[in-house]
Amino acid sequence: MTPAAQLSVIIPTLNEAAALPSLLAQLRRQRGIELELIVADGGSDDATADIAVAHGAVVVHSVRGRGRQMNAAAYSADAGHLLFLHADSRLDHDEQLRQALDAVVTADTGDGPIAGHFALQFERSQPGHESLYRFMQGKTASNRRYTINGDQGLLISRQHFVDLGGFDESLSILEDQRIAARIFERGRWLLLPGVLHTSARRFESEGHVPRYQLMAVMMALHDAGLLEFFSAAPEVYAQQRHARTLDLTPFRRLILQLLRARGAAGAIAVIYRCGRFTRRNAWQLAYALDLRRDDGRTPRLHAFDRYIAPLINHPPADAITGLLIAGWFFGLLPLQRGL
Repeated sequence: MTPAAQLSVIIPTLNEAAALPSLLAQLRRQRGIELELIVADGGSDDATADIAVAHGAVVVHSVRGRGRQMNAAAYSADAGHLLFLHADSRLDHDEQLRQALDAVVTADTGDGPIAGHFALQFERSQPGHESLYRFMQGKTASNRRYTINGDQGLLISRQHFVDLGGFDESLSILEDQRIAARIFERGRWLLLPGVLHTSARRFESEGHVPRYQLMAVMMALHDAGLLEFFSAAPEVYAQQRHARTLDLTPFRRLILQLLRARGAAGAIAVIYRCGRFTRRNAWQLAYALDLRRDDGRTPRLHAFDRYIAPLINHPPADAITGLLIAGWFFGLLPLQRGL
């Protein structure tokens, strides 16, 4: 008799024939845990589905859209816990998922949803941009709001996932940010033992600085409620095989067009909320300065949290920061700067 799966691993795919085999082979080598492997495919026209079946995974087909795909797979899963991974994710060692599941089960006291995520290690094929990668990797271990994304994995009990309503399917992207926010509001996040390796391919193909800037703009606009940006700019997150160097100018023009369509009052409200989002993330400046140290200590970040954050936690600070964001929108601040 085959032991019941303890963990259902769900991998959303769209033409991931190149990346998928390595992850599935790694998952098959995991020790001390029984896994159910589910590939949630959104209509691949390459060999993705055949590769999944050849590696013993179940393929769940759904309408394209990562949230829809993962929901379809999650509600068909058998195990009591779910782990969502991207196809380009790579595990650190062969007992990582057993240790991760043990950590979540031990920490789950039943007083609200608890979910686990891994810190990231970017796997690169090109040299350079050391400061940017170190900064991004460090943020993934911070357990702070807006720093937990889908490429860090999401380990959660199936019941908690259902109670949270699953992934939001209203947008084709950012479903990870929306469920992360609900977990912060109703429960807590746990940093799992080990790291998750992920490909830097998108940064390398689209350009490190423009990709990072566009990610920040996307997050700010989402938080500010300018959701029409995402339907008007479907190429904001192109399929990996179509990724190429980003030109941010068309995105900036689109933002200005959408702001004009909202009228003066609506545009000011969006810019203000973008400023609020940026002010809430101002801790990252202190953290970036701390990364110049080699001892792992973060005295500037601690000082920021204790002294500066309370001082700037008010509407005038949000308005001032919003003016800086407006400067980027209107081209008064540079589009790109080296990191």
